Amino acid sequence: MDEEIIKKVRKIEIKARGLSQQMFSGEYHSAFKGRGMVFSEVREYQYGDDVRSIDWNVTARLAHPYVKVFEEERELTVMLLVDVSGSGRFGTHSQFKEELAAEVAATLAFSAIANNDKVGMILFSDRIEKFIPPKKGRSHILRIIRELITFRPSSNGTDIGGALSYFYNAIKRRCTTFLLSDFYDSGYTDALKLAAGRHDLVALRLVDRSEEHLADLGLVKLYDPESTETLWVDTGSAEVRRVVDARAAEHDASTLATLRRYGIDVATLYTGEDFVKPLKNLLARRS
Repeated sequence: MDEEIIKKVRKIEIKARGLSQQMFSGEYHSAFKGRGMVFSEVREYQYGDDVRSIDWNVTARLAHPYVKVFEEERELTVMLLVDVSGSGRFGTHSQFKEELAAEVAATLAFSAIANNDKVGMILFSDRIEKFIPPKKGRSHILRIIRELITFRPSSNGTDIGGALSYFYNAIKRRCTTFLLSDFYDSGYTDALKLAAGRHDLVALRLVDRSEEHLADLGLVKLYDPESTETLWVDTGSAEVRRVVDARAAEHDASTLATLRRYGIDVATLYTGEDFVKPLKNLLARRS
């Protein structure tokens, strides 16, 4: 890595680690459960214990009732599914959506390793751009941050369904999964349903405020980074702004309805704004 990239990685590491330690560790631990209950120890029966937990072998051998004690298996596998399509290279509030994705993903990764969880990542456009298998450790997290900062996709398009299908086939055991995208795509509901049925899937919508409300800037040339098409738009027209805003609202409502239909928790994060509060609210709802 060159010196500039090292500085960027270090900057995000410091910010993400601080947010993780100060804001998310407790909430993360309580919001995301382990895979189940595992055996811990055997102890003497006490009044009020469930008789179904009696260990009959130990009870017979010691001629006194003993029960099995179980505890939650805390270790999780956390997967980050990050949309790196062309629309991520957009932002009008001091930050691109892809930069917001990098900070959020890094913060979640540090929260995971603080709880001794494994972390993996899939970068996707309209194809699988990179798959990093789940592992533990700081060096692994730094690799994830480096990829988030430096990776340049081979395609500009978006295929959320394809990414979810790949993820479903690649990760067999249930894991906690964060899907970071602006969800400018369609036709992914079947794959979403399958993935949500096996895994604990959380959606993080990455949005720029100007996508919700078109500003009056007169005649402007707009560029679509996914299709690479350009279009002149008269933003000074109230009717044009109304139509564009209505379409944006329709897209948002449709996306949220689809996610909630399959029981997927969702938070909306805006470029150039603090993402701590909406993430904390999401974790609080799950606790």
